[in-house]
Amino acid sequence: MLGAIIGDIVGSRFEFNNIRTKTFDLFGPGCGFTDDTICTCAVADAALHATPYRDALLSWCHRYPNPIGAYGGSFARWLRSPNPQPYGSFGNGSAMRVSAVGWLFNTLDQVLLQARLSAEPTHNHPEGIKGAQATAAAVFMLRRGASKSDIRALAETRFAYRLPRSVDAIRLHNTFDETCQVTVPQAIVCFLEGTSFEDTLRNAISIGGDSDTIGAIAGALAEAHYGIPESIAQQGLSYLDRPMLDILSQFRHRLATPPLD
Repeated sequence: MLGAIIGDIVGSRFEFNNIRTKTFDLFGPGCGFTDDTICTCAVADAALHATPYRDALLSWCHRYPNPIGAYGGSFARWLRSPNPQPYGSFGNGSAMRVSAVGWLFNTLDQVLLQARLSAEPTHNHPEGIKGAQATAAAVFMLRRGASKSDIRALAETRFAYRLPRSVDAIRLHNTFDETCQVTVPQAIVCFLEGTSFEDTLRNAISIGGDSDTIGAIAGALAEAHYGIPESIAQQGLSYLDRPMLDILSQFRHRLATPPLD
């Protein structure tokens, strides 16, 4: 979960000012949490307390009405609606917010079900659900010791993604795209080629496009595989406010004391 948040913060200043190099400061002026972090906290809150994902998303996003970069147009209209209903989105918002699900549930079937439920209040298009499920399943498998080959097979076989050839190939031709079907495979490749948590983030930001969300998805996978260096974790935490830190604390406590099956 924190890996997704850090990926969001690192990518935040590059979302509308892309770079095409891995040489940059991870944190600096212009960095901050965006809607990716707010929605990640909302999904974690719902999963921790067994409350509806819809209610948690509405509550958290109303608490933060003006995030860096703003909410996407359709999602913003959903937030303003007197009776918010799913709107068939296949945007990458379902994937960037789902990482906690991969940690908080103890079977792949549970993870896939909860990932679908987390997506459906807004992103009920099959590709929106698929993006959430692929991301959460990858996190679940990696935290349980899966290899990168296992994650490639998961993406290509179970979820039928055509993964880009390489990070270099993505970087050469990438344009801004907010769909799951484009950005989830990109983030997976950034992770597969990464050599550490930090290197994965550098891959994700260097390809351009929807930098904060690609960073969030790739960061979620990298955390589950590598962990997060303490210095990077502390810098990321310094951008968060008390409600976010409280949810992270509850999340860590749950992982340390899992419920009996």
